[in-house]
Amino acid sequence: MQRFGRHAAQILRHPAAFTVRTLQGFQANQGLLLAGAVAYYALLSIVPMLILTVIALSHFVDQGALLQTVGRYLEWLVPGQSGVIVAELANFLAHRAVLGWVLLASMLFFSSLGFTVLENAMSVIFHHRVAIRRRHFLISAVIPYGYILSLGLGLLLVTLVAGSLQAMGQQQVAFLWRSWSLDGLSGMLLYLLGVAGEIFVLTSVYLVMPVGRPSLHHALLGAVAAALLWEISRHVLVWYFSTLSQIGTVYGSLTTAIAVLLSLELAATLLLLGAQVISEYERFAHEALDAPAQPFTTDAL
Repeated sequence: MQRFGRHAAQILRHPAAFTVRTLQGFQANQGLLLAGAVAYYALLSIVPMLILTVIALSHFVDQGALLQTVGRYLEWLVPGQSGVIVAELANFLAHRAVLGWVLLASMLFFSSLGFTVLENAMSVIFHHRVAIRRRHFLISAVIPYGYILSLGLGLLLVTLVAGSLQAMGQQQVAFLWRSWSLDGLSGMLLYLLGVAGEIFVLTSVYLVMPVGRPSLHHALLGAVAAALLWEISRHVLVWYFSTLSQIGTVYGSLTTAIAVLLSLELAATLLLLGAQVISEYERFAHEALDAPAQPFTTDAL
């Protein structure tokens, strides 16, 4: 803990040097190329995963409330495009009888692709860990499905909490012949719930996906950095799509897919950049702050 505080204090004294080192390491590891792969497979994974999750949870939670929660927090991942995805989910729920075993198996497979590619991308960024310790292939095979189950349980919990907060927003507080609506407080708590959930998910990704035994402090550091950057970026995306973007004119019927892919590309870039922050912080414990970035290499090289 003392070492963590000492290193953090030194980084705070030289933030520009640490930032440059992180960006150089990200470039050396071909971070944008990795982010493109993660975004592409996430695009393939997100709809099947949501379909499976919503079908399972609709047996325990009201379908309308569930879709409303999914739509609200999909806006955090694909700003401005959640309505189209939720409409497709509602359409699939209305025809869930067509879900057979073959379709179920294929959706499970595609749901896991994004997590598998993300794990491989993390292996490149944390190559200093992989050189020391490798993960058993059975663990790598189970991790995606464990994450799908965990995200489903998390969505169930968030739906229940969000429903309570929305109900609170319809209430009023009376005091000294005046009444105040709790709608503003409810909205603020829903936003904070989203931010807390975002940081929690990112922390879990940085704890589970890379090989080795990561520190909770390091994972939290990367999660907070990635969450802050994404909060800024998603508001910029919302503004861009609503004001300057001519994406609908250029891509026509492909607009939604392109916009979702662009959002996922940016989110994947920031996710891997947060991982690079952790990686450089770990290397900082053994190397000087101005040490050159060490790119990922294979044994042949």
